[in-house]
Amino acid sequence: MKIAFIIYDGMTTLDFLGVYDPITRLKTMGFRDDIQWDICAIGPEVTDQTGDLVIKATKVKPNLADYDFFIVPGGPGGREVRNSPEFKEWILTGKDAPYKMSVCGGALVLAEAGYLEGKRATTNRNAFKALEPFVVEVLKQRVVEDGEVITAGGVSSSLDMGLYLVHKIAGPEVMEEIRAQMEYNGFEHAKVESFGEPLKVA
Repeated sequence: MKIAFIIYDGMTTLDFLGVYDPITRLKTMGFRDDIQWDICAIGPEVTDQTGDLVIKATKVKPNLADYDFFIVPGGPGGREVRNSPEFKEWILTGKDAPYKMSVCGGALVLAEAGYLEGKRATTNRNAFKALEPFVVEVLKQRVVEDGEVITAGGVSSSLDMGLYLVHKIAGPEVMEEIRAQMEYNGFEHAKVESFGEPLKVA
């Protein structure tokens, strides 16, 4: 399974790391040896929304169709990348990726690329109105799955998204072990049915 974590200048760091931490634990804690990931950007490094934290990309503008899913964070810099022809062209390389995902304002990046047309989705509560023209319905939920698109709400919901994806990749028992290792008590245990089907990837 190949995962692309998208990063860009001005992103909110927790939007990225909240998903990154639980998913990468699938490999580092020995549950799945086949998990691979890249930290992807349009340049060799990015600076987060504070202007102080620099994160290096492991891949520069890879073809996102080569991944099983990619995840776009939110943040103040999202406004700039949504208006960047170069960034939009790159995000559109993922149209054939099995899944497209976002956290917080990253939903607007997916929306501008046309990925949310006809979908239900969520985002940061301050961006609900901005998202409405692009979707069938904005849901005020932590995580929303609609077909090949999965979106998460405000910043802290990135952790919920990470555990949600762990559940869909490796099942509830593994999710619970990772949640306990993280000592994260904010994730509400939903019925298994609410997680939908496992991710349909290799």
